[in-house]
Amino acid sequence: MRVLLIEDDVILGEAIRDHVVMQGHGVDWVKRLDEAALALDAVPYELLLLDLNLPDGLGLTFLKTLRKKGNEVPVIIVTAQDQVAMRIVGLDSGADDYLVKPFDLAELRARLSAVARRYAGAPNPELTIGDVTLDLTRKHAERGGKPVELTAREWAVLERLLRHKGGIVSKPDIEESLYAFGAEVESNTVEVYVSRLRKKIGAGAITTVRGLGYKAGA
Repeated sequence: MRVLLIEDDVILGEAIRDHVVMQGHGVDWVKRLDEAALALDAVPYELLLLDLNLPDGLGLTFLKTLRKKGNEVPVIIVTAQDQVAMRIVGLDSGADDYLVKPFDLAELRARLSAVARRYAGAPNPELTIGDVTLDLTRKHAERGGKPVELTAREWAVLERLLRHKGGIVSKPDIEESLYAFGAEVESNTVEVYVSRLRKKIGAGAITTVRGLGYKAGA
């Protein structure tokens, strides 16, 4: 999943970015709203983590403008403002969730996964492909009842495919979910991860659609 983090606190921003990257997601981090607007014009993000007080404006104003333009990207507000009234305003402005600083990074991970599942039409965190069962929240995989060890990057590729189960996901789309903006992407990266996944969860779990991309499941 490709995430845009909009946060001007350097220490907190580094902690959030590193934690989300460890989950196998690509994260672009900006510290201003004008930079966020440029990033959104260039990249189809799947989730935004938005602070409310930025050097060049208010996150709520940015969010309202985003929704007025018809952009439905999931947004989790991350702020120190803990008043109930402010939470209500944030949610009414189009946010999908509201997380108050300071917070446990494990809670952020759980909320991020929950919002992503809702938008993917898969509210159940447990998904299956043949004899493989995947718990997207706990990052736990089993094949035939036996645990399967997947790396963070393998999870990222597999989740991307599963959230479009039965549909075709292009190679560039998979790359977008793996790497932060500006990172170097080798030409065979996706093929390598798909090959590894087939070895671990079964050759028939992921189908190559020549010239279009890949799909998981039937």
